[in-house]
Amino acid sequence: MNKLIRIGTRESQLAVWQATHVQQLLSKNGYNSELIFIKSEGDINLQTPLYEMGVQGIFTKSLDIALLNNTIDIAVHSMKDVPTQLATGIIQSAVLKRASYKDIFVFKNPSIVADWKLSDDTLITKLDTTGIIATSSIRRKAQWLNRYPNHTIENLRGNVNTRLRKVQENNWNGAIFAAAGLERIDLRPENSVDLDWMLPAPAQGAIMVVCREDDAISLNACKVFNDAETAICTKIERDFLRTLLGGCSTPISALAQIIEGQIYFKGNILSVDGKEKVDIEKNITSNNSEDAGSFVAKELLQMGADKIVNAIQHAK
Repeated sequence: MNKLIRIGTRESQLAVWQATHVQQLLSKNGYNSELIFIKSEGDINLQTPLYEMGVQGIFTKSLDIALLNNTIDIAVHSMKDVPTQLATGIIQSAVLKRASYKDIFVFKNPSIVADWKLSDDTLITKLDTTGIIATSSIRRKAQWLNRYPNHTIENLRGNVNTRLRKVQENNWNGAIFAAAGLERIDLRPENSVDLDWMLPAPAQGAIMVVCREDDAISLNACKVFNDAETAICTKIERDFLRTLLGGCSTPISALAQIIEGQIYFKGNILSVDGKEKVDIEKNITSNNSEDAGSFVAKELLQMGADKIVNAIQHAK
């Protein structure tokens, strides 16, 4: 346990919180560590919408390179940002217990939200019928337009602090955020509501730690705080994503939950404009969980998702 484990992280407040959390977990188990800060391509280009950049691993590639170059020993990621196929030589060493998987809507006008239990019908009546909503996520854009086709979606990039500030600086009704990201760093505004109807990105709310496959010390150090239930659920969601198409530039959503020993799964794929949508729900037994994500995705393709997949591929 004498090895100093070098933890690679992006420089945003949320990324540093996640890396520091892993550092604390390592310390509890007798491992010394330090944080190494690395800029990602996604942090440098803050103007282009993520779905237009068309690059898988936009927030993880720089950390992958640092790992393979032996500049760092482990990297900490928001799991939804990690490509479903890890780079050769890199393996998953731990998945932390999942926080909230939900998306939330942050209103520009704080006075609009008088009740935290606003129904969706109440929410939309408090917005303009031709509202302007901000997000850089193609998944959120497609689901929002499917529900509210008269709205306009504006691009919103930057770290969470920057995005919250932009909500106040622009003529938007509000913006969509991941609950976990804001809640982890105590930035969730009171003028926000859960979007219970919106399915999350695969693995949203979970944190993944990766290391080099030949680094037994780092692998064993992180295995101790791996959360088995979160690992099972996120594997199903990511297998679903990979089998369908695959990356953060596609409007694919998935959520697997273990309730009283049973795995409940919901997933969907939408056209980019939100006009087409194919949903699926399944109950999965624990002994069938290994290939469940791929199996459910193939069933969704047979239900008509293949047409949406083909359209997205031909548009690229």
